[in-house]
Order: sequence, then structure tokens, then C-alpha cells
Amino acid sequence: MKNLMKISVLGLLVVFLFTSCAKQPTQLINDSKAAIEAVVKAGGDVYAKDELKKLNDDYTAAMDEVNAQAKKLFKKYGKAKEMLAKVKTDADSVAQLIPARKEEAKNNAINAQNEAKAAFDAAKALLDKAPKGKGTKADIEAMKSDLAGLEAQLSEVQASIDQEDYFGAKDKALSIKEKADAISEQVNAAIQKVKGTR
Repeated sequence: MKNLMKISVLGLLVVFLFTSCAKQPTQLINDSKAAIEAVVKAGGDVYAKDELKKLNDDYTAAMDEVNAQAKKLFKKYGKAKEMLAKVKTDADSVAQLIPARKEEAKNNAINAQNEAKAAFDAAKALLDKAPKGKGTKADIEAMKSDLAGLEAQLSEVQASIDQEDYFGAKDKALSIKEKADAISEQVNAAIQKVKGTR
């Protein structure tokens, strides 16, 4: 009778141990990982850098929790499951933000491109009106050369937009506008100088 009692208790203990060994939340791990990959694929590394970093940090923390529980005799994956579910939900939300951010970046690049083109055209028109004389010939040639370089860069802006490198396109366009404005200022200064000597 005593042996039967011992075997029963031992059997119950074994059953308890097996039922308390919870299974890893494999599906949730895969789902949250796939959600993060979807963010990256949508351009999250460009248009949602901070959010993507947070998602990766949160995923790492969740996996640390999974691994910590895996080493325990009595595993409780409740906290890890919550963390993984939150990562997936957050990743889905970030993925929905990206198209609007991408469109905004595109619009900003196109606006910068238009401003650069207008500044280039204004500088070119002013250069045609620049006072031509013995002392200004070398300066005018240098400015014409600078404008030719800016014209080539304008086509690079369009190429960047076509490749969806909107931040790069905007930066190039702003640089072109700045240089074209500087040329316009130089020409205007020369015109004013000639007017002042008359």
C-alpha cells in the first residue's frame, strides 16, 4: 500500500512537472519577427529609423525573457508573450506610418528641386545681364562654368527622385539652390558696382 502511495505521488509529480513546462511562444516569435521585417521592407530603415530601433530593442528584450524562462524548471512565458504581442502590434502600426512619410519626403524633394531650378534659372538670366568688361570677363567665365556644373547636378536630383532617394535628392537640391543664389548675389553686386561708377 505504501509503495502504491509513493508511485501515485511520484506519478502526480511527473504529470505536474510536464504540465508546468510551458511551450515557447514560437508562433508569436515568428509573427513579431515577420512584422519587423515588413517594416524594414517598407523602408523603415529610412523613414522610421527611431521606431525601427525601438522595435528591435523591444524584440531583443522579449527574446531575452523567452530565453530566461527556457532555462527555468517551471517556465512561465506569459510576460514574454505580452512583450512579443506588443512588438507585433507596434510593428504593424509603424508599417502603416511609412507610406505617408515616404510621400512627404517625395513632396519635399520635388519642392526643393523646383526651388533649385528656379534659383538656377534666375542666376543664368542674371549672368546674361552681367556687365561685360575687361575686369569681369574671367569672373563671368568662372560663373558660367559653375552654372554648367549646377545644371548637371540638377539632373542628378531628378535621378535621385526616380530612385526614391528623396532625402538625398532634397539635400542636393538645397545645395544647388544655395550655390545658384550665391552666383546671383555676385552678379547683382557687379551690376550695382558698375551702376555706382557711372
